[in-house]
Amino acid sequence: MKIELEQRISAACQELFDAEISVELTRPEEQFGDYSINAALQLAQKLGKNPRELAEALADKLRGDLAEQVSEINVAGPGFVNLKLSDRSLIQLTQAKPAQVFAGKEILVEFGDPNPFKAMHLGHLYSAIVGDAIARLFEATGADVKRLSYHGDVGMHVAKTIWAIQKHPDKTNMQPADFFETDTTAGRYYTVGAKAFEEDEQAAEEIRQINAHIYVQDDTSIKQIYETGCDLSFQYFDRVFSQLGISYTKRYLESDSTKVGLATVNANVGSVFEKSDGAIIYRGEKAGLHTRVFINSRGLPTYEAKDLGLAELKNTDFPQANKSVIITAHEQSEYFKVMLAALSEIDKPLADKTYHIAHGFLSLTTGKMSSRSGDVYAATNLLAAVHDTVKQQYPDVADQTQTDTYLAAIKYAFLKNRIGGDMIFDVQESVSLEGNSGPYLQYAHARARSILAKVDAATELPGGTQLEASERSLARKIGEYAEVVDKTVAELMPHHVCTYLYELAQIFNRFYENNRVIDDPRQAVRLSLVGQYAKILKSGLSVLGIASPDKM
Repeated sequence: MKIELEQRISAACQELFDAEISVELTRPEEQFGDYSINAALQLAQKLGKNPRELAEALADKLRGDLAEQVSEINVAGPGFVNLKLSDRSLIQLTQAKPAQVFAGKEILVEFGDPNPFKAMHLGHLYSAIVGDAIARLFEATGADVKRLSYHGDVGMHVAKTIWAIQKHPDKTNMQPADFFETDTTAGRYYTVGAKAFEEDEQAAEEIRQINAHIYVQDDTSIKQIYETGCDLSFQYFDRVFSQLGISYTKRYLESDSTKVGLATVNANVGSVFEKSDGAIIYRGEKAGLHTRVFINSRGLPTYEAKDLGLAELKNTDFPQANKSVIITAHEQSEYFKVMLAALSEIDKPLADKTYHIAHGFLSLTTGKMSSRSGDVYAATNLLAAVHDTVKQQYPDVADQTQTDTYLAAIKYAFLKNRIGGDMIFDVQESVSLEGNSGPYLQYAHARARSILAKVDAATELPGGTQLEASERSLARKIGEYAEVVDKTVAELMPHHVCTYLYELAQIFNRFYENNRVIDDPRQAVRLSLVGQYAKILKSGLSVLGIASPDKM
């Protein structure tokens, strides 16, 4: 309906003023109407006329053109035109669905990306939750989404861990249950290796040699540790992702992208890249960026070259993809700009459909960011901490509901913040049933379902229903859902959905406090609104990857 109204208002402006403008309906505060337009202000600049007078003329015309959809049209301020929808139109809007803008299109979303031999940390958890929500948003608008992950299974972090394991084989327990969850973990060995690399030149050289062996797989003992460590790592990652309800279409490895990236860089030396002091570099200054090394002086590819290889591998596997979205922490933003600039010179169509989304840094209110091993705070530690808090606060709740609740607490807390900014996670705030939290919205859904359970079924509102003021307020907010999803997908900012759902729940609470539903003369109307409200809550939470229990 919104798009139809915008088109009809644009046509009215063309007919009335012989001027072509792009009309965008916005949502004003409720007392001003359901939609507002600033078309008269735009026209005033083009025509050199008083915007208020233009707004009055436009309002007069729209009162005739939109009589079936709009019950009131008023002019406000310097030239805003406010529209109040008829009850019939408002009821129709409560049934609106998100525009299927990506119907029939394939979209790649890469996120999560923990590296073997290192524990998943909070950044990986944040990326995984944000990435899954963005994938779900694309799916809500018709896309065929391929969820991808990319893992650094080669590199100095692997070499440092293997070096430490070789130095302490008697303390190593390479078993699935222990490899990341005790003091003899991969994370602890990585910390030992990293410290030795910085402080001991002999150790540093040994680690560099191990790194070279990893790439060519020519040392039996190193290869055995490497393969076992990779296998245990992916068992661990899969377990965590399964816990989050996240699955992937395909997993990519740096060991796969290395050869492709090396070949691509070498094939473009002299045109895109150049040699410098034994290395191969890209002069990013020509694109307003900075110079970066793609192949180092030892002949090994850097992350930049590997990501070039990854882009080509994705393109080979999914040649029909319309978009390729990559989600990482913001410290990689400048790096991605240079990599994409180089890719643009090699394969512009591929670069043009590749997008990088950067999220901020996640920290805890406790300030605790390191585990006892000295490594970064593991994702599993946070999952366990929030789960334990839910069990303590809601001991009588069913196990599945406790699981749904703690996952909702984490996911919603991450997603309600705008992507790109840093955030601080508060465990107690995240699990609260009061305030802007995932469990609060789950409880709001369960409350609505409990009302609906008291009757056989809620029917849809007939088009001729006349709404009371409080009913109208709730219907108005319900009718915003499709528009919010459309905006969220356009901006790839899931926090818009979170804000909307919280506002919707607050409006419903006010409605329910002041209006009897069951055994009221307007029971049918109000039950229909409650049913649609519950449906929208469930849909919105699903877009965020959050379950909607019927009971809590």
